[in-house]
Amino acid sequence: MEKQLIEFIKEIQTDERYDSFDEPAIKQGIVLKALSFLDWDPFNMGEIQPEFEAEGERVDFALKNKNSPKAFLVVRKGIKALKNCQKPIIRQAEKDGVKLAVLTDGITWWFYLPHLDASLEDKRFETIDMNELKPADIARKFQDFLSKENVVSGKAVKAAESMVQARLRDTLIKESLPKAWNKIMEEPENWLFDILAKVTKELCGHEPDREAVEKFLSLEANAKADITAIIRPKKETEVKAPEPKESKREPVKAAKAPDYNSKSIVSFTFLGNKYSAKAWKDLLIKLCEIMANKHKEDFEMVLTLSGRNRDYFSVNPYELLNSEKIKGTDIYVDVDLNAMGIVALCHRMLELFGYKEKDLSIDMK
Repeated sequence: MEKQLIEFIKEIQTDERYDSFDEPAIKQGIVLKALSFLDWDPFNMGEIQPEFEAEGERVDFALKNKNSPKAFLVVRKGIKALKNCQKPIIRQAEKDGVKLAVLTDGITWWFYLPHLDASLEDKRFETIDMNELKPADIARKFQDFLSKENVVSGKAVKAAESMVQARLRDTLIKESLPKAWNKIMEEPENWLFDILAKVTKELCGHEPDREAVEKFLSLEANAKADITAIIRPKKETEVKAPEPKESKREPVKAAKAPDYNSKSIVSFTFLGNKYSAKAWKDLLIKLCEIMANKHKEDFEMVLTLSGRNRDYFSVNPYELLNSEKIKGTDIYVDVDLNAMGIVALCHRMLELFGYKEKDLSIDMK
């Protein structure tokens, strides 16, 4: 069924005839056909009920299981008509306890979680545009959120909820980071204790109590300088140490990291083998595939690679912001990174498996 669905999506993307469909044609020629490839039976009223009526309102299709509606699907012609239907379909789904709602004009598909206590914008967890995504990616999203198995079992709703939670978490983090930074800068002394205790634990496995940290800092301050001098820059009025005499030798400068964000990748070479790359994410995905092939037994170690407040690898794609499945594995990688972030993650992954940064070279333009 998946191959048939992909071929059908390719047909929609290339055949201009579908753009001219009116609502009845969209329902029969696109929606019902797509649902049939997702294991729904269009001829079984117990699975797909057209013109479903509840509380005096009608819904174009109700996807059902054991006579109970699991998802509502509304078809309209054009984006403007879809926008006008958002509130009514959400309101109706909430009344009937239906946790999944879909609006479509055949080309654009909007997916909602009506039961969320959130704004209308946040209730919409996924958007599919047939003209913008690859057929395989569209098919995967349809399978995740509209296949009979996932809708009936509740997996579609759970996956959508995970996606929304990850999105809200990312938003909260972005909003809180500047506030946290300002708070640390205003009272740096208060935060130094926690940082020192945490790093000590990372080194020896034991976290010192606050009294021990304060005693250590007190001794250091007496031996070297006031504690504020450790964390605050010196003022211009302070006496400066005499500058060293000029040396005939030129000072050694640290190599400046390339600004990958301002360039486009052309290809990369790993251990002497060259690979083409049209986008920066191609570097990350291909390198993951190479590592998965070379280290089949312990490739799961990539699940330990994470940032301060996010994971980069997961077996659940909805825990990541924008995931791609790594070929030959059940692991997904987050490609929602800029070029600098992708290169940094690639270097961390190489280090994890015992390689050196110089083993990877990147060609840019």
